[in-house]
Amino acid sequence: MGIFFNKRTQTFHLFNDNISYIMTVLPGGQMGQLYFGKKIHHREDFSYLLETAPRPMASYLFENDRTFSLEHIRQEYGVYGSTDYRSPAVDILQENGGRICDFQYVDHMITPGKPKLAGLPATYTEEDSEADTLILILRDPVTGIRLQLLYTIFSGENAIARSAAFYNDGDKTVHLQKAMSLCMDLPDYNYDLMHFSGAWSRERHTKIRSLEMGIQSVGSMRGHSSHEHNPFVILKRKTADEFQGEAIGFSLVYSGNFLAQVEVDTHETTRVLLGIHPDWFDWKLEPESSFQTPEAVMFYTDQGLNHLSQTCHRLYQKRLARGYWRDKVRPILINNWEATYFNFTEDKLVEIASRAKECGVELFVLDDGWFGARRNDRAGLGDWTPALSLLPGGIKGIADKIEALGMKFGLWFEPEMVNMDSDLYRAHPDWILSTPNRSASHGRYQHVLDFSRPEVVDCIYQMMKRILSEAKISYIKWDMNRSITECYSAALPADRQGEVFHRYILGVYDLYERLTSQFPEILFESCASGGARFDPGMLYYAPQAWTSDDTDAVERLKIQYGSSYCYPLSSMGSHVSVCPNHQLNRTTPLYTRANVAYFGTFGYELDLNKLTEEEQEEVKEQIKFMKQYRELFQFGTFYRLSSPFENNVTAWMVVSEDKKEAIVGWYRILNVVNEAFHRIPLKGLDPELCYHSLADGNSYYGDELMYAGLITSDSSAGETTPETEHSCDFDSRLYILKA
Repeated sequence: MGIFFNKRTQTFHLFNDNISYIMTVLPGGQMGQLYFGKKIHHREDFSYLLETAPRPMASYLFENDRTFSLEHIRQEYGVYGSTDYRSPAVDILQENGGRICDFQYVDHMITPGKPKLAGLPATYTEEDSEADTLILILRDPVTGIRLQLLYTIFSGENAIARSAAFYNDGDKTVHLQKAMSLCMDLPDYNYDLMHFSGAWSRERHTKIRSLEMGIQSVGSMRGHSSHEHNPFVILKRKTADEFQGEAIGFSLVYSGNFLAQVEVDTHETTRVLLGIHPDWFDWKLEPESSFQTPEAVMFYTDQGLNHLSQTCHRLYQKRLARGYWRDKVRPILINNWEATYFNFTEDKLVEIASRAKECGVELFVLDDGWFGARRNDRAGLGDWTPALSLLPGGIKGIADKIEALGMKFGLWFEPEMVNMDSDLYRAHPDWILSTPNRSASHGRYQHVLDFSRPEVVDCIYQMMKRILSEAKISYIKWDMNRSITECYSAALPADRQGEVFHRYILGVYDLYERLTSQFPEILFESCASGGARFDPGMLYYAPQAWTSDDTDAVERLKIQYGSSYCYPLSSMGSHVSVCPNHQLNRTTPLYTRANVAYFGTFGYELDLNKLTEEEQEEVKEQIKFMKQYRELFQFGTFYRLSSPFENNVTAWMVVSEDKKEAIVGWYRILNVVNEAFHRIPLKGLDPELCYHSLADGNSYYGDELMYAGLITSDSSAGETTPETEHSCDFDSRLYILKA
């Protein structure tokens, strides 16, 4: 690993054992992009990669020079209006109304390790030897704005983290109206764009489309990363698949409004922009002030999409997630929400917890409805004091009773929201985001607290701190159940209203940082009406997220499969819920619900007392099985084998680090008749090891299972008889392999 700078050629080469990133100072002082991809040999001069030529209708920077036009040069951080007509990475409104900028190279620094980003989540290093960081210093000579572009290359991963910071060293105020975290110009457009889109209860479905000339984008203007789109996209070569071919992943470590945009110009150059969505963004940058963009991470592979995902998983699991729970297996929990909704008493909760304890559950979570006047979703949000009519001993009392059973206790909060029917709103009606003289829209009968205001964040922190200090609480489910509308803060002047969306997210991060620092051993799970804020920014504070409100096993195949392109299994909250399912009214076998949920953190969303004795015995076996293998499920190497978006059968697997254990998940949506024989080639095994299959009692070498394949044929192949074990709709199996 290293970062080389050639002073004579003004060229930078960042590389490790697998990748190279090369850029150069252009004749006009701007930074030019030369190469990103598989590692290539270092050489003194890469100038041959910079191509120029005169073109009709091009504009040129230098008098009497018809070759140097930024329109036709790949750049590190493009600007608009000075010969480049593509979408820019930055837009600065200046005091005279002008927007032209020209950021020219001034200097650079190369440092071991990775600097922190103040107030923002970001990847990190524990030892300086894990990464090197290049800080490019550029300056606009007219405004005096200093731009620092940060590049961190990690020693053991095919990843580069990037961000931009603006410093107003001039004497005039400017307005940042666009400040992207990443601008990446690629030399061709022979890619498919993969993104992960959907809606509530069907999040992160894979979408693939060919790049064409023009602009394609996904993003969010909802105040959070959203159910609809995820701040992660992949450009993959058209011939690339899960196991071979080139691809580049672009991930934004941010939880607010974002834009992921790909522009192909008519000379076949591709520009990728990733960062805060510029719509409704306007940051007032006064003299001697600064602005730091969120971090973006680029991932490269020439070995297929599974390899790309495994790089994401390792980096985000070990160097984005932090704290006490980062490397620990997660407790098996039961949540009372789908069991009781708002209709519970303390005795009912203890009854549910008692049966769960008998089955082997380790953590009981009390969901919505425990506080203030919260008997339905129209009242109480913001009043974080226990309802003594339901919980006579308060949260401490119920927590002590759960602890006395030998279980840990968890609690639900929705700290960013308030009902108008609450003491908090009555005391501070100006604390919600709402535009003067406009109607204030609600979502789920609630409004969004103005977390751009430090006093609001501090008020919520003090209420939460009091509860967490008084009771034995081991887990927090942090929910957020509506998007932002009428985004306006009563505390900010007119010329700073464009800062509210971003300041809001900074307030959320601040509250997370204070709570996780004050209570480092509490396991935080991020939830936003399910998966509306399943993003890397949240992973920095909460090592797992509620993947979706949709707990149906069949739908979860798609949701968890799509999520796995970027996010590790240890980050996916995945539970067994009641049937018929509350979202789809679908009935699936109890074993299939568990077989899907194993590939995540695992838990239950039901009242075990309502199951039959036979079902309760099955639950006990499920929990026993998960305890035995959860280290493998949550921290093993994950492989996607067969996609639910393309096939009736979904298959995936996890392999231990030493390759001596593996578990294959196989799921068939609809049963078939007189079916063909089937086998699935496995991945990631040691070809020289002999694996014992617990499914059939036989042994197979790793090369057999990977190249000849694992036989998955069952009674659907051929004619079923009374003696055969019949298959069914929504069937599933696990194959446990041990060397």
